[in-house]
Amino acid sequence: HSHPSQCLSRKSRQWIDTRCHECILSGIMSVNGKKVLHMDRNPYYGGESSSITPLEELYKRFGISDSPPESMGRGRDWNVDLIPKFLMANGKNLSNMIVGVIILLKTCFWIRLLSFKSCKCVIFYNILNNNLVKMLLYTEVTRYLDFKVVEGSFVYKGGKIYKVPSTETEALASNLMGMFEKRRFRKFLVFVANFDENDPKTFEGVDPKLTTMGDVYKKFDLGQDVVDFTGHALALYRTDDYLEQPCLETINRIKLYSESLARYGKSPYLYPLYGLGELPQGFARLSAIYGGTYMLNKPVDEIVMEGGHVVGVKSEGEVARCKQLICDPSYIPDRVHKVGQVIRVICVLSHPIKNTNDANSCQIIIPQNQVNRKSDIYVCMISYAHNVAAQGKYIAIASTTVETSDPEAEIEPALELLEPIDQKFVAISDMYELTDDGTESQIFASRSYDATTHFETTCNDIKDIYKRMTGSDFDFENMKRKQNDVFGEDEQ
Repeated sequence: HSHPSQCLSRKSRQWIDTRCHECILSGIMSVNGKKVLHMDRNPYYGGESSSITPLEELYKRFGISDSPPESMGRGRDWNVDLIPKFLMANGKNLSNMIVGVIILLKTCFWIRLLSFKSCKCVIFYNILNNNLVKMLLYTEVTRYLDFKVVEGSFVYKGGKIYKVPSTETEALASNLMGMFEKRRFRKFLVFVANFDENDPKTFEGVDPKLTTMGDVYKKFDLGQDVVDFTGHALALYRTDDYLEQPCLETINRIKLYSESLARYGKSPYLYPLYGLGELPQGFARLSAIYGGTYMLNKPVDEIVMEGGHVVGVKSEGEVARCKQLICDPSYIPDRVHKVGQVIRVICVLSHPIKNTNDANSCQIIIPQNQVNRKSDIYVCMISYAHNVAAQGKYIAIASTTVETSDPEAEIEPALELLEPIDQKFVAISDMYELTDDGTESQIFASRSYDATTHFETTCNDIKDIYKRMTGSDFDFENMKRKQNDVFGEDEQ
């Protein structure tokens, strides 16, 4: 690379660290015509959202002096996510962004459609103006990015796990509810499926902008257990605050979950082969295609400020000038404040999780009320089928927001579901947020990753940063227009 000071013009943007947040934004900004320099103190892409390989490196990272036993197989067969996240197949947030990246990287990636029976299905759907648009690209090139459908979505109740019912048929067949509760829940799902915010005839006496979600549950006489898994496993809320808010957002979340599940059958989630580390690399390539410069293993000595505004970053005696900067909280400890902690436990298993129909991958949500907590506990499990573990091995990662002085005791209900466990790796991470919105200093820090095992909260953060930087909402259609400028209309 040329020197940092030679890489940036007066209208450029300076970027630090390569977590998913920053990589996605660097790709988007590059497409928008900004000159991007992306620096990372690490020698690899992804930062804390990377996938660790070989397995020996994971042992070293967690201070385990012993080498992995021979039963773990070859170390190079492992790609272990430090922070697990599943992608909602029909998601309006990251799905749109990833589809955009796939379109824009069609000269660099091979998007493969494989057999549904083997669950190696790569399908991306994009919701634009409430229309579901299927985007499949078949381009024979030398590199590829594959996603697999996660095989099950489950919820915890009374010490056991059950498949999350999201359709009328599943509601009637589920062991999660009694006979009368099933009928009431079925009526609720029919109401949600038929609900159209533009058609008052579908409201059934509910005002989507005034009626709270708690009142909607009361309307259908749903019990607490049903409310728990509906709000936390279908609508993917982390707390019960949504119960006092207007119901429209929750109804749309449940519809999104059901529509995604209808497309895939087993769950609404996708996961990339070879681990989440593939995602930041994909967005890094997008940035490079549009002129972005990357510098890995590049220390950051100082963030240079003038008059309260960022003007550059100093590294190894040189200053890269910039007008805006995006980074994770670790680069600006004096501009962030701690908002909590997350505990994550990476568990290596030699078996699928019990009562999941021997699924090779799944998500389990333990609603807060089921274990007398204020926040949910999450479990995501992937395996050798995703090229992230040795043959016959599984990786389950449990996570939750820390609420007491004994985090490991808080996560125990999840670990009990995973027994026997071959090896555990425990990490407790602080969560930070910027003390201001960045519009004055032009320093925009992403939030720390929360305990959830899906990308929805991460996507919201990315969209929020984009709007604060540019003053406008993220527009996927604009990314498509930018692609036309580079590849031409015939390439669509």
